Amino acid sequence: MIFDIDRKTVERWFNSWELDGVNSLSIASGRGVKNRLKGFEEVIKQQVDLHNRNIKNILTFLKEEHNIIVCKRTLRNFLKDARL
Repeated sequence: MIFDIDRKTVERWFNSWELDGVNSLSIASGRGVKNRLKGFEEVIKQQVDLHNRNIKNILTFLKEEHNIIVCKRTLRNFLKDARL
């Protein structure tokens, strides 16, 4: 195996190509890492207001109260996307 891909995977690719052609190359929706913070917008908004945007305090709160561990960058991106 050159690319370390199973024969069944290649068969599935060819079958998909025969059925959908070029459309089979697109990545299906729902793939990728799920956001752990989804559904906690209000809680995080309260923490942002309370801690004056001090990210370390918000990370500590999420870890202790909700058992959610995320990095600073993830929280920053979430705040940006949620426009908080």
